[in-house]
Amino acid sequence: MKAPLEAPPEAPQKPRRRPWRFLAGLLVVVIILAVGARLTWSWLNPFGETSIDRSQPVLLQSIHNLSRFEAATGNFQVVVDLEKDASFLPDAVKGSRTLFVGAGGVDAYVDFGGLPNGALTMSPDRKEVTIKLPRAQLEKPNLDNKRSYVYAQQRGLFDRVEDFLSSSPADQQELYVLAEKKIAEAAQASDLRNRADQNTKAMLQGMLGTLGFDKVTVKFADEP
Repeated sequence: MKAPLEAPPEAPQKPRRRPWRFLAGLLVVVIILAVGARLTWSWLNPFGETSIDRSQPVLLQSIHNLSRFEAATGNFQVVVDLEKDASFLPDAVKGSRTLFVGAGGVDAYVDFGGLPNGALTMSPDRKEVTIKLPRAQLEKPNLDNKRSYVYAQQRGLFDRVEDFLSSSPADQQELYVLAEKKIAEAAQASDLRNRADQNTKAMLQGMLGTLGFDKVTVKFADEP
């Protein structure tokens, strides 16, 4: 009796390659090539620039003694809209309009250096003191370069060509001057000087009160 035929053993199945591994490997290769190309270009780029600071040491020109109290600071921001038009040419050919954001601060101070004789008087028992001060003054606006910038600009064809041929960038000094002027006017019209007067008055009353005076009176030059 013949033995039953056995079925041949099945060939082992090859493991399937997961497509995500292939994609991940391909992505790594692409990243390496991109980084290498960027580094190579930055090294061989003939138009690349390198900044070298060759500035001279800072020179101290003078020192001035200050005898004033910085009593308040106002922060301002203005949008300067400067437009320049040609008389007989359309704006597309000749003309410009620039929107400039100017931001900066204005300090208010009271000058103690010019106090006249008799500005400070005390009672015979040295319990009361009266001080007469000048009103607060405003410093020149100090624009913050980090917060001041050209927001938008439109230029005619001739202006674009002129800027392209110019060896120096467009001069923004006029924009800064206008921004400073407008901020100074806004500071004059604000309550900044009055706030500085009140802060100076509170400072002197607190300081002289700790020195033992029972009554401290602070008056300003235009007060009776």
